[in-house]
Amino acid sequence: MGRPLTHAPGPAMKMARSSWTLAVGGFLSLAAGACAAAGAGSGRAPDLVAHYDFEHPMPGDSAREQDQGFSGTPFVLVNGGPAMRVQDGAHPGSRYSIETKQVNTTADGNDDWKGGNFSESGIPTLRAFNQARAITVMAWVKRSGAPGFNTNTPSPADVYNAVGLAGILTGNSSGHDVRALLEVISVADTMRLVALGRRLDGGNSQTFAARQRWEDLLPLGQWTFLAATFDFDEGTMALYRDGRPLDGFYVSRGDPWEVAGGAEPDLASPTDPRGMKIGGSFPQNTDERNPFNGRFDDLLFLNRALSPAEVLGWYERFRAGAVR
Repeated sequence: MGRPLTHAPGPAMKMARSSWTLAVGGFLSLAAGACAAAGAGSGRAPDLVAHYDFEHPMPGDSAREQDQGFSGTPFVLVNGGPAMRVQDGAHPGSRYSIETKQVNTTADGNDDWKGGNFSESGIPTLRAFNQARAITVMAWVKRSGAPGFNTNTPSPADVYNAVGLAGILTGNSSGHDVRALLEVISVADTMRLVALGRRLDGGNSQTFAARQRWEDLLPLGQWTFLAATFDFDEGTMALYRDGRPLDGFYVSRGDPWEVAGGAEPDLASPTDPRGMKIGGSFPQNTDERNPFNGRFDDLLFLNRALSPAEVLGWYERFRAGAVR
């Protein structure tokens, strides 16, 4: 994750230019085998790469979740395993969600409850995000507590300046750097809900931050539907809450995604993502950072930037109990 700058944004970049490998072995073969069983025949939209509703544990291994999107990429419930599944659906069509949290607030360790998947060689079932022109990340989120205490610093009173929600890793990520991420992070000393994107592996990130207080956007104990879109070709991002676009601003001036000039279209790096992270960083469980104390339901990752009407349509279908 790049450190956001604190000055006001310039014009939209494109508009301004001239015209755990998983800690448990065998993930890759499991992902390939799960593709046909979980995703390929689901009848989902062709741009719905991955969808986790937490109603479909892997047969014989309830610490993993089947993908209801077309990629069939298994999702790992890290550290908490089956105990992370709770009977608390976000909408009428849901029964279960998963809980993530900081387990030990005083010691640096690897016990936080989080989720995702990871492979140092990249995850081939996530190839739809290789050279992606755009990405959408959506999730139902319920906050149950404040940002976690920073166990990487000597002061017991320090808290993290970010809260990890849901995102896709870059093709060279250590488990932290992202291609597309929903997050809460400090911008100019104020915690804000943001979309954070990085078009090029190892390149600069851009952040689109909501103006409204993040505590108001994610009230304690209340399910909220969040969405973020990332259009690498247009150089634009957007945030949504309960189907409605949020007013916000770009944090970095200039052209951090390097979309001005050159060949068209502008795409993400030609690498398979190393995975995804939910509720904190380092899904391979080698470190912990930015834990989220709360719950997730219906995580969706699409390889297209949805329009405002489409985001609202997803929200309304969920609210009507029509998504399952």
